[in-house]
Amino acid sequence: MAAEPKSFIPTRRSLLTRLKHWDDQAGWREFFDTYWRLIHAFALKAGLSQTEAQEVVQETVVSVSRKMPGFKYDPSLGSFKSWLLLITRRRVADQFRKRPREQSFPASDPEATRTSAEARVPDPASLETDTVWEMEWQKSMLETALSRVKERVSPRQFQLFELYAVKQWPVERIVRTLRVTRGQVYLSKNRIGSILKKEVERLEVQGPF
Repeated sequence: MAAEPKSFIPTRRSLLTRLKHWDDQAGWREFFDTYWRLIHAFALKAGLSQTEAQEVVQETVVSVSRKMPGFKYDPSLGSFKSWLLLITRRRVADQFRKRPREQSFPASDPEATRTSAEARVPDPASLETDTVWEMEWQKSMLETALSRVKERVSPRQFQLFELYAVKQWPVERIVRTLRVTRGQVYLSKNRIGSILKKEVERLEVQGPF
């Protein structure tokens, strides 16, 4: 595996060690909760249906569980994230291959059937999978940071921050809807924005666990 850029998020080594034990249910739940949205979104952007994307999530987790006992964490060889991308990409290709053959070609035309079957499997290069994976990874990191910050502040403050900074409501709309002052909106935005920035920076160093 190729070495990853510094902007990539490392996966914490302690979790990888725990995942070598299939009976560590807490470790696997942590893994699933962190990565299923990433895998699911990647599969959808590759052109799969919701059902197929869910299959990719399940089959990717199964593949990881089977390979983890022999997985060796060596940052000099590459990242866990790159390895996970490779597995996910293969499971996506599997789903395209499972699709039923089109009936528009006669059975007597094996060349047309072969061409049709190949067309159902996307070209990894055309999908720009590395770019899509990185975008979804960063999105997942931000969602993880937001969920953790939400647990550390009051519900009211987080609501003001979410409406203003995330959903981008105009400040006057927030003031009218929630009966708060402009100062309260800006205070929540600045305070929680600062906490969120630190959490994102922490994740970039320590990983999402």
